[in-house]
Amino acid sequence: MSDLVALLSTLVGFPSLCGTPNGEIIDWIEAQLLAAGARVQRIPGEVPDRFSLFAIIGPEAPGGLVLSAHADVVPVAGQDWSSDPFILTRRGDRLYGRGSSDMKGFLACMLDAAQRVAAHPIPLSRPLYLAISHDEELGCLGVRSLLQALSAGPDRAIQGCIVGEPTQMQVALAHKGKTAFTIACHGVAAHSADPGQGLNAITLAGSMIHAVSALQEKIETSERRDGRFAVPFSTVQVGLVSGGAALNIVPDHCVLSAEMRLLPGYEPGPYLDWLRDAGARAVADLGGGRVEIEVTNAYPGLDMEPGGALCATVLREAGRNHTTTIDFGTEAGLFREILSLDCVVCGPGSIDRAHKADEYITEAELEEGARFVDALVARLR
Repeated sequence: MSDLVALLSTLVGFPSLCGTPNGEIIDWIEAQLLAAGARVQRIPGEVPDRFSLFAIIGPEAPGGLVLSAHADVVPVAGQDWSSDPFILTRRGDRLYGRGSSDMKGFLACMLDAAQRVAAHPIPLSRPLYLAISHDEELGCLGVRSLLQALSAGPDRAIQGCIVGEPTQMQVALAHKGKTAFTIACHGVAAHSADPGQGLNAITLAGSMIHAVSALQEKIETSERRDGRFAVPFSTVQVGLVSGGAALNIVPDHCVLSAEMRLLPGYEPGPYLDWLRDAGARAVADLGGGRVEIEVTNAYPGLDMEPGGALCATVLREAGRNHTTTIDFGTEAGLFREILSLDCVVCGPGSIDRAHKADEYITEAELEEGARFVDALVARLR
């Protein structure tokens, strides 16, 4: 087993599920980085027992690059795995395990690079920064405390950030943003033998589901199209419905959980206001009740220009001659928004294998990712 595969094997062995305490994997990663001579800042999250890491390797000097990964993975419950998802299992060139593609493969490349820098006879002339976050899979939650801590620190004049999500080493400059929100519909409870004495919150929720569908139609007819994306417009949809207490009670509450995936440059505010107006009309039609809309989580999209210095560097070292867009969200938009960094998304493995049973990365992909990171680090000498 190569050192790189051994690192990935250890990382996969930590069942670092999103939304759970992550001290064990963070302790191990921190020890690896300290052994490589890094200066490591451990940053608590916004909930107990969650931590992120920010490591500096090399001199305190302007410039340098950030390599970014998240250490959490999605659950495996209900999935039919062919082997233990938390034991890295080789079958041919494939390395199976939860997080192998998304995105402990790139994290292993980052730790491997730290060890190589420590053993290299030529020191870095510009710093290498490693950012390792938690709870990314819950909507980029954990990276926020990390970025807030960095924004309050010294201005390091960082050249840019590479988020190593699995893109099959394609260089992505854009992705959509996400806004998650709830639509809480309130009615009046009553006995079902005389439903006219109440106001049915589920009926009100039905009107709001129709309003969400109408908003999607409005978006498709009013927004500019962006042909870089597989779905070239923003989307909105209801994903969860929860309401009612018993069959013989007119329900006095129903909550819709919904999300928008917004093209870069579009803000959720006008669309949420449109839904609030629709809610007011639905209440008037029902003759009472209340509709409340609340944003529960959001992260921005990413839209970088292709002519920048960081883009040129990453294209060259990744061996690519053109850029792309991706349809899933990443932490890159937050790095851009909070720290004003140039950002690209590029890493080994495939998002098509993520979040599924028998997730895998090939050893060749893993090695390609390590060569890419080594080439980036070489530019810092």
